[in-house]
Amino acid sequence: MCTKLFEPKVDYVFKNLFGSEKHPRILISFLNACIKPESPIVSVQLKNTELSKEYIEDSFSRLDVLAKTDKGEIINIEMQRADEKNMIKRSLYYWSKAFSGEYGGKSRYSELPRTICINVIDFNLLLEENYHNKYILKNTKTSNILTDTMEIHFIELPKMKEIDTKDALSMWTAFINDPNDDKVIELESMLEELHEARIELARISRDPKEAENYRLRQNAMNERMNALLEAEDKGVAKGMAQGIAQGIAQGMAQGEKLAKLEIAKTSLQNGLSFDIITQITGLTIEEIEKLK
Repeated sequence: MCTKLFEPKVDYVFKNLFGSEKHPRILISFLNACIKPESPIVSVQLKNTELSKEYIEDSFSRLDVLAKTDKGEIINIEMQRADEKNMIKRSLYYWSKAFSGEYGGKSRYSELPRTICINVIDFNLLLEENYHNKYILKNTKTSNILTDTMEIHFIELPKMKEIDTKDALSMWTAFINDPNDDKVIELESMLEELHEARIELARISRDPKEAENYRLRQNAMNERMNALLEAEDKGVAKGMAQGIAQGIAQGMAQGEKLAKLEIAKTSLQNGLSFDIITQITGLTIEEIEKLK
């Protein structure tokens, strides 16, 4: 009987696949597919591989993959399923931490490495049609690049519709989306590292200890997502209540104004002076003149 493979979209699984010291080719293939460097990455050094049970169960923990390439580049990869409405600034923050973390008060600024953040997200974020978008620093008038030191990628999983078998990133994205899909299984013969990832994912999916960690992480993330939804619902309810209260107040104010205008009209018809009508209604002379 075939074991249904765990979802790589669960960050615990993603980190185990792409942050494995035993299977560096998986990460290297993914990075080359995403970044598409002129000179391919050939080796990586992982910088955060430890995972404690407490870390897995903590819904606020960030299970990212942080690596250094053979070219000295720092690359941070995050798998994010919940839309917490802060993804862009969050990515900038973690980019800045990864970038400044290499300084340490010892290096020269000129020696700070090229730093790249790759955000794999399971929701739509950007006003772009493409599922993969790269952002860099450049002149808005001339499009001249200021520096290649900063590079931020967003891979929006829901936007990936058709698999392009000529593009490795398309194949990796399809695998992350659903490794159990028949079309994805057929891709293994086209990309060796994808086949290696599938074998490793199958091993994880059959391992009782890994299955327990997977369950714990899913529970933690579900709690986090439910908390976000409840906060959003409360915000909507509060907004509706405020809107109703404002509507009532506006309606009352408009009703009072209409009543004053009617009184002013009747007073004009009865020949009362503007000064007297102003005293009665509180309307300005200009407002009363418009009623003539």
